[in-house]
Amino acid sequence: MEMTFHCPNCHQELLADAAAAGQTIQCPTCNHEIKVPQPEATALHTGNVIASSAAAKIERHFSVPVHDRPAEVLIEKPKVEEKEPAPDELKKIRFRVIRHTDCIEVGHDRYEEMVAAFLNKIGEANIISITPINYTHIDIATQKILTDYAIQVIYRA
Repeated sequence: MEMTFHCPNCHQELLADAAAAGQTIQCPTCNHEIKVPQPEATALHTGNVIASSAAAKIERHFSVPVHDRPAEVLIEKPKVEEKEPAPDELKKIRFRVIRHTDCIEVGHDRYEEMVAAFLNKIGEANIISITPINYTHIDIATQKILTDYAIQVIYRA
């Protein structure tokens, strides 16, 4: 069992095992020699040192404010005038993934041709982002895992 006592020199709160009663120790704060006192019934701790510390003994009474009316706005936001959206703003954001394997026709690789045709169709002004993608998939014919590439285009249309 542990007990608390105070250094007579610097008043530091110390914690010691009750079996150390009567021994002489040095205060870790001021290096003053202290004789560990005999345990008192009120100074013994069974485990939770924090609950019995001096800070835990201070009573605090907190109150939560209660309002019977709506909360008051302390910071006013500037009013933003709503305007008619321009024709470009009415377009929805869409995305398309063009996979390399989908662009191979009768042994001809048409990936670059198909990507260029799609990008020209939607127009440079409507492109939000273009992201290259590497992925793996199982080829049904050979039952092997293949690594391939694609491109993801996010655009307004």
